[in-house]
Amino acid sequence: MIKKLELAPKHEAYAEPTALGLIGLAIGCAALTPIAFGHALTPAGLKTAAMFCLLFGGGCQLVAGLMNFANKNLFGGTVLTAFSFNWIMNWWALHSTAEAMIVMHGSPAGPPPDLWLAGTMMPDHTILLATDVISLLIFVVITYGFGFFSKLLALFLLDIDLLYACKVYKGFFPTTALNLPIAVLTVFLGAIALWIAFATLINPTANRPVFRIPGPLFHATKKAAFDWSLRNAMFTVLFEHWAVYAFKTMSFEDLKLKVQAKVGDKTILPDLAYLMELGAVVVTTEEEKVVNIRLSASGIDLYEQLILKKYDF
Repeated sequence: MIKKLELAPKHEAYAEPTALGLIGLAIGCAALTPIAFGHALTPAGLKTAAMFCLLFGGGCQLVAGLMNFANKNLFGGTVLTAFSFNWIMNWWALHSTAEAMIVMHGSPAGPPPDLWLAGTMMPDHTILLATDVISLLIFVVITYGFGFFSKLLALFLLDIDLLYACKVYKGFFPTTALNLPIAVLTVFLGAIALWIAFATLINPTANRPVFRIPGPLFHATKKAAFDWSLRNAMFTVLFEHWAVYAFKTMSFEDLKLKVQAKVGDKTILPDLAYLMELGAVVVTTEEEKVVNIRLSASGIDLYEQLILKKYDF
């Protein structure tokens, strides 16, 4: 009886959630962009941006991070979940600043401005600076880790590093000279996030790299792995023979020559014996010597599943 093979336990409890977090980040960056360029600096503008930071920047990334953890993705889960709380802090900071602006300006018919009360509503500069310093350190290390996945992901994290570096510098040395670089970096961060999100969503759907993602910047030392080349070559030769001659057998010498042409001078008898015990091949022998071979129905199905991916829709 032919069964569908499950080579490894499935870890993915959910569909790939990273695109959700990246889209949320891009929308959050879009909400912050007018403020970064010096526009919408009103209580209404700050409160509007704050809600987008809370719902999209914080909410989408928190959901995506927790789903990544459920999918056993430590790296993605850690980055997205941790970064989501930073966006929630952005929401609180913007909302608090908006409330403080209202108190500071007062209204003609209302009570006079209360500067002390307004000051108690604002985020504390020293605490924010301390957390920005540790965040910069964290993201620099994570940037190195992302370099093992993709150059674009490393660039994405480098953008965040530069944003935090600008914030830290401004925290120690107040200046307006970094306002424009911070605004540009915010736009660039949102653009990269959208590109990666589109690649995650569209490329598998279109079955081609519509949004290209470059390869890794760094390469980890490869772990020792099973060498499939010989067994794969044997299966390929026998499958190609079956595709032409059906269940007519192939001579052992013919198989050996064709396999050696693919993988070099390697003995095929041990792997052939294994495949025979597995039921993947039918072997004819004479005087305990292998004479002819062909794939069995189970062997054909095994090749189609493992190599041709016939159940991957």
